[in-house]
Amino acid sequence: MQKLNRIGITPPFLVFLGAETRSAMVKTGRGLLEWRRELCRGQLRLSQDAVDLGLPDLTAAEAVGQGVKSLVIGTAGIGGGIPAEWHETLLDAVQQGMDIVAGVHTKLSELPFLCEAAEKSGARLVDIRTPPASLPVASGRKRSGRRLLTVGTDCAIGKKYTALVLEREMKKKGLNADFRASGQTGIMIAGQGIPIDAVISDFITGAAELLSPDNEPNHWDIVEGQGGIFHPGYAAVSHGLLIGSQPDAFVVCHDPSRDFISGWDDFRLPTIEQVIEQTVVIGSLTNPEIRCVGISLNTSRLSDSARQKATEDIAGRVGLPCVDPLKESIDPIIEKLISEFPAAPCR
Repeated sequence: MQKLNRIGITPPFLVFLGAETRSAMVKTGRGLLEWRRELCRGQLRLSQDAVDLGLPDLTAAEAVGQGVKSLVIGTAGIGGGIPAEWHETLLDAVQQGMDIVAGVHTKLSELPFLCEAAEKSGARLVDIRTPPASLPVASGRKRSGRRLLTVGTDCAIGKKYTALVLEREMKKKGLNADFRASGQTGIMIAGQGIPIDAVISDFITGAAELLSPDNEPNHWDIVEGQGGIFHPGYAAVSHGLLIGSQPDAFVVCHDPSRDFISGWDDFRLPTIEQVIEQTVVIGSLTNPEIRCVGISLNTSRLSDSARQKATEDIAGRVGLPCVDPLKESIDPIIEKLISEFPAAPCR
């Protein structure tokens, strides 16, 4: 069995945000801040209008003076490129001796000026979005152990956060659970995983099988979802991950303040009910017992009263527990999971 990508990122970090003004496009930076705050020393922005994570603004030289070891690209823009306006800043960081860590599709190792500077300074260029070599074509074989997949009505909607909270709270309850990272930010947080959206399409389902291999009967793999099955740009990776993960259970992640797919304003957001129905239809190919156990809301743009109304309305409408896991307990979803999938007797 192949091993998952294991990465070695040297903390502390300087989070690079470029000139990005769209909050949804800095999910890598936000994810690191939320789950590895103690490792984030500052932020580097190319514009005062760029998203502010609340970290101290530092130049590369100032960061090195404070002991920072790695500059982490904190944006996840559409297309995953490295814009030319970043080059001077990245080069300066490498010349200062800082490692550069990137989860974008463009490889740092494909930029000759960075490679040359890194060779001189001893800095490392760490490309997170590099899948393992020789991935298998999926077998479709049913694997031992249990799996939960987070799915979404859109991208950047809370699939990773929901999976991480589920792992943390399930472990607190004594359940055997592990977070399985399928995206660049999740891999940075977990230290291992497979960047599913960087896998050649024929091998996506095989990569998903590798991501959550055979395990003990009562072990839960909490698989980080990607994209959305109704997404006009990223549905393909979502389908492959769903089929290969063979989830027993899934949680739908949703932002009730959105009406349209983020960045695709001609496409209305699917309803939660549509996502549940289609996830069951697609997922049944490899796991006929697949079922939804809850709804996770991203209510960051709602008032407390609007959040409460949204969770109550959706729970009543779909008949499943509904919570915002960053603002309230996710226990109702875990309790539903336990009731639907009681522990197998020990032999």
